Amino acid sequence: MALFATQTAVQAGLNATYTAVSASDTAVPGDNVVLHVKNAGGSPDTVTLVTPGTVSGLAIADQTVSVPAGAERFIPLIAALYQDPTTGLATIQHGFITSVTAAVVGV
Repeated sequence: MALFATQTAVQAGLNATYTAVSASDTAVPGDNVVLHVKNAGGSPDTVTLVTPGTVSGLAIADQTVSVPAGAERFIPLIAALYQDPTTGLATIQHGFITSVTAAVVGV
């Protein structure tokens, strides 16, 4: 498990650093924070954003995003949805990790 550091986009541009994902990673969510997943592998990656909240005692379903082989996806890391109240972090799970990298960017 890795904690992805949030990289800040600046007016002059950001050359983001991408890190190999693991089965379960974390990041600090925020209203202007996105997870950029690049899948250079041969199978799709199902990215699961764990939703720790409940409504009237019922669990809120986790959000899943499919990243096809050879594709990329930008996924908002909205604090109100994904921030664990205990850790302050969002948990990001990957169903496929071979040749999959990601960066967390704040704008």
